[in-house]
Amino acid sequence: MEKVRILLVDDHEVVRTGLKAFLETLGRFEIVAEAASGMEAIQRTLETNPAIVLMDISMPGMDGLEATRQLKKMCPASQVLALTVHDDKHYFMEMLAAGASGYLTKQAAADELVSALDAIAQGNVYLQPALARWLLEDYQWLSSRRGAAANAAIEEAETEPTSLNVLSARERQVLELVAQGYSNQDIGQRLDLSHKTIARHRERIMKKLNLHSRTELVKFAIRTKLITLE
Repeated sequence: MEKVRILLVDDHEVVRTGLKAFLETLGRFEIVAEAASGMEAIQRTLETNPAIVLMDISMPGMDGLEATRQLKKMCPASQVLALTVHDDKHYFMEMLAAGASGYLTKQAAADELVSALDAIAQGNVYLQPALARWLLEDYQWLSSRRGAAANAAIEEAETEPTSLNVLSARERQVLELVAQGYSNQDIGQRLDLSHKTIARHRERIMKKLNLHSRTELVKFAIRTKLITLE
């Protein structure tokens, strides 16, 4: 089994050393490089092409937010998992907007870090459950702020190609499972379809909804109540 190539980005050497020692003992992760700043993270990503960049946020010089924005433009195939001390809605939403595929605080358990890396390596997103509620809260707040006229306009817009109505029953099934964090292979097993067929469904779903990332798919599924966050 091919190991998942990881770049560690943190300005504290002791943190990088601990993460490297822990992840490499598991046997399925390979630390291909380390970086102590956002600028160095970009350089090392270009040099080593890691599958996942484990990204700190607060660092001297270029921080993890800006580094993630630039990495997703320059190296879109490398996925970013934020690993940070910030249990903060602002940083959470900003990292997702920057293109991160996951967000985890350093207070999380070691097995949760492994779960996050596994999920992202399989092409999914990972949002720490205690923080993912912020996505739902944003939609609830926006909904509460809309007046009757705005709500009427939104209901009317549901007939436009940004609603669930444009998706087939099968595509809705696939979208629901994608938003719940299942991989293409897992979804294929559940629906008795090949993972390649699931991949084609995902491409059509994103094209129909004019969405461009897994994070946007999750947000759409929450907004349309296809899934809920406890």
